[in-house]
Amino acid sequence: MKHLLSLESLSALDMRAILDRVPEFKLHRRLHARPLTGHTWALIFSKSSTRTRVSFEVGLRELGAQVLFLSAADIQLGRGEPIQDTARVLGSMVHGAIIRTFAQADVDAFASFSLIPTVNALTDQEHPCQILTDIFTFEELTGESIEGKIVTFVGDGACNVPTSWIFAAARLGFELRIAAPRQFWPDPELLRRAGAQEDYRWDLRPTGITERFTVGAGIVELMVDCQLAARNADLLYTDVWVSMGKEAEAEDRLRLLSGYQINDSLVALARPNALVMHCLPAYRGKEIDGATLEQHAKTIFTQAENRLHVQKAIIAWMTS
Repeated sequence: MKHLLSLESLSALDMRAILDRVPEFKLHRRLHARPLTGHTWALIFSKSSTRTRVSFEVGLRELGAQVLFLSAADIQLGRGEPIQDTARVLGSMVHGAIIRTFAQADVDAFASFSLIPTVNALTDQEHPCQILTDIFTFEELTGESIEGKIVTFVGDGACNVPTSWIFAAARLGFELRIAAPRQFWPDPELLRRAGAQEDYRWDLRPTGITERFTVGAGIVELMVDCQLAARNADLLYTDVWVSMGKEAEAEDRLRLLSGYQINDSLVALARPNALVMHCLPAYRGKEIDGATLEQHAKTIFTQAENRLHVQKAIIAWMTS
């Protein structure tokens, strides 16, 4: 049985197996077979969502499945039932589950106890469906493999999106630069899990220290300087400064991250025709300015649409 619980647990071969299926789902959206006819899948969401909920509901229906949307308030999880008990119950009644929640351990436990295919639709630790979508979108729009390219993430480098980017870089062999204040750099233990060498190099730069090290087949570089990170990048990427569950830290986060914005001056440092992406929702004037978002809206909203097609490929890979 296959699950998609994290990019950490997904091999490069499996990533490519999923990505290779996406074009057929996008090109023949309503013409392909409905392999999940007769199935019922549960969407278990403890966090609110627009793109994730709609893309999974539509995708599952287009694959032939019926869908149950279950918020935490709808089921006993919201009253403290252990995740393993919920998993055992649902595992006896539905054919698969999509979970969007806070703790990665809950997704892992659900997969273990339910014995049905399980997808991590977002946790505080990882966002694997999003990053697979981003990679597909980059390769679709550029016509080139992401291998050997430079991806620059600007903002909170310790949140779930850059974490999944780190594991993707380790598997698929590209350079990931994370530009963030040092307190928003990824945890060293996470980097070690991704395969980072212990003897990484410290480079003195004009605005501070840069950590650069090999991680699996890729490279990860941690910087405090956005401009340095943006130079010659093939892709500039950002996410919200205040993730769900971090609202109590909003004032400090807005202050500390105020200089970490994608705008025209930063885009000018990247390669000509570099892509700009945002996993949405976007807060114009904070992590990205309004003019830059609108200039790159075609890319960003193609990225959003591609969640549907990539997630159908993920489910097909899991159930084939």
